[in-house]
Amino acid sequence: MTGEHALYVYALLRSETATTCEVTGLDGCPTRLVHAPGTGIAALVHDAPASPYQGGDDQVRRWVGQQSEVVTTVWERTGSVLPMTFNVLVADEPSPEGGSAGGRKAAERLTEWIAERAAEIDEQLRTLADRCELRVEIALDRRALGATPAPHTEGASTHRSAGMRRLLAKQEEQTARQTAERLADEVHAEVRGRLLAIAEDLRDRGRTQQSPDETHVLSAALLTRQENIDTVGGVLSELQARQPAVRIRFLGPWPPYSFTELPDPPTTAALLAGQRQPSAGARP
Repeated sequence: MTGEHALYVYALLRSETATTCEVTGLDGCPTRLVHAPGTGIAALVHDAPASPYQGGDDQVRRWVGQQSEVVTTVWERTGSVLPMTFNVLVADEPSPEGGSAGGRKAAERLTEWIAERAAEIDEQLRTLADRCELRVEIALDRRALGATPAPHTEGASTHRSAGMRRLLAKQEEQTARQTAERLADEVHAEVRGRLLAIAEDLRDRGRTQQSPDETHVLSAALLTRQENIDTVGGVLSELQARQPAVRIRFLGPWPPYSFTELPDPPTTAALLAGQRQPSAGARP
């Protein structure tokens, strides 16, 4: 970054949602809306130095958590936002002679970027209005599957050599894994189909947690209408009641982070794209 001043960008939203100006940003910074004239679109920002937020893991998690709170508050008030990733800054443009004076200001660069892509941004705001993101993670606990120990593991096993006992134990473990994987495939096919019948979109995501004793079934982000949240919960509750060995994590509702596909950002000289929002148990 070359300028001294920048705008830290939290989200894009409709211009008429002026109440969002009351949100407090990272480290207590006051936020404001920067409107792109003629587009009906605005960016929620705070004024910042033209350098990315950097620090230790705990510090970064705290900032990401604060950003998530800002975006969620605005989303709950307006019903539709396009969240930006962490550490997105648009800086003042340096003058041709060097230094920050004389070049285009950050607000001008940001609004130009919005204006050039207004149709795409407007379409996404419309498509994602009144929708939320839910996260579903399902695994099978092999210890809870109730596999019956093979005869060799009972009293007779004490008469076998240590090597033979280890071999039989490995065979038993392999059999348990294969049994769990077959059941996981069946559960995956069933639950994915049922969730797709409710959600408007489903995207596979990486697992955030899994015990060594678990077999993965499904990890996905769902885009759904707010009124369908309980229906998704009902499908998962029914599965849990029917398959006690399943372990389910059901998170959200969140703003639709996984389903926001912003156009290509300005050049890296104008806008820094940092790390994506981590899960951290609260946000995707």
